[in-house]
Amino acid sequence: MSYSHSMACHTAGIRVTQPVRWRSLDGVMGVFWQAEGQAGASGYYLSPDPRFVLFMGDVSDHIAMSNARRLPEGPDGHARPMTRAVYVPAGMPLWTRFSRPHGFAHLDLHLPADRLLGFLTPGVGAPAAQAAIRRPVEMQDAGTIGVLAGLLADEIARPARHRAFAESLVGAIATGMLDLSQTDAGPVPPRASGGLTPAQMRRLRQCVGQSRDGRLSVAQMAAAVGLSDSWFASAFKATTGTTPRLWQLNQRIATVRDLLTDSDLPLSDIAARAGFADQSHLTRSFRQITGTTPAAWRRTQRLG
Repeated sequence: MSYSHSMACHTAGIRVTQPVRWRSLDGVMGVFWQAEGQAGASGYYLSPDPRFVLFMGDVSDHIAMSNARRLPEGPDGHARPMTRAVYVPAGMPLWTRFSRPHGFAHLDLHLPADRLLGFLTPGVGAPAAQAAIRRPVEMQDAGTIGVLAGLLADEIARPARHRAFAESLVGAIATGMLDLSQTDAGPVPPRASGGLTPAQMRRLRQCVGQSRDGRLSVAQMAAAVGLSDSWFASAFKATTGTTPRLWQLNQRIATVRDLLTDSDLPLSDIAARAGFADQSHLTRSFRQITGTTPAAWRRTQRLG
């Protein structure tokens, strides 16, 4: 099946160092780039189709990325390091910026959603496949995926085998990278490749802890880790198994438990410190999470 990919791409300060290699496969376009970016170089990419970006080496010290907004020069709290392997769902924007000069090589795989589903559906079924292609993936420890990417890059740059070999490598990369462990309606076991990274979760905890009342909106949480609201909500649920609202409530209740145990503060003061409107609000929320009241919980702790 012939396929011509379409992508909006705007770069500044990046130049190719070797001729770009293209190879059209069955419903897949493979592109192998060798290039270099100067300090402050930037890029913007948006495709109506899914795509995989696979670097031949670690670029995390040189390239930052965001799915929420254009990155400014210098440090930015919304950015995160570019990883070795990235899956970008259809319609998801990607901004990048170089912190220092760096030469790099990467493989881009562009394919329509129905071709990607064709790789996944026979093994996991349509619901899991359709859910998986909507979830972004970032992998720093590429492992076997890196080996497969290297083999495929060689076949694109210097074809030596039948195209069926290259197409099978595309299928192996897709099934190896995407999170096939869940459906939209089923249970949500945590899996790092389909959710937030440990660094992103640490950033969220830091931002929530620094907020005035221990609460952030979904938009604020998404911006803190450089994701759009919709992608953040999906990744957060995949990582924590709960919603941002309930997660934040649990964080605040944990603060309340510490204050109940380690201080003699009255409940009204504890409520204020943990961002609750008043003592009654604290009591209702505490009972929702723990099944008991703050006063009863404090008595139990002190009785041993």
